[in-house]
Amino acid sequence: MLVHNWRAVLRRAWSVRLMALALIFIVLEPVTNVVATTWVSRNLYIQLTMSVASGLLTAAAIVARIVFQQQISGELNGKPPSEG
Repeated sequence: MLVHNWRAVLRRAWSVRLMALALIFIVLEPVTNVVATTWVSRNLYIQLTMSVASGLLTAAAIVARIVFQQQISGELNGKPPSEG
């Protein structure tokens, strides 16, 4: 079941933004590996950097998900901003 203000959550929640950024890194990782393999003989650092970046962004998204955000949650957690 969706939350009552799912559109506001998609537009304003930092957790959604960070997960979208992590998704971009996850999708770009194989592409950079192929490109780096053709240009650089040892691409270990490129692979490590992309993996660490996507991991850190995912961890930040988890933290952002549990942090109270006034714009989305309103004054009382679980109630619409108009009621809080």
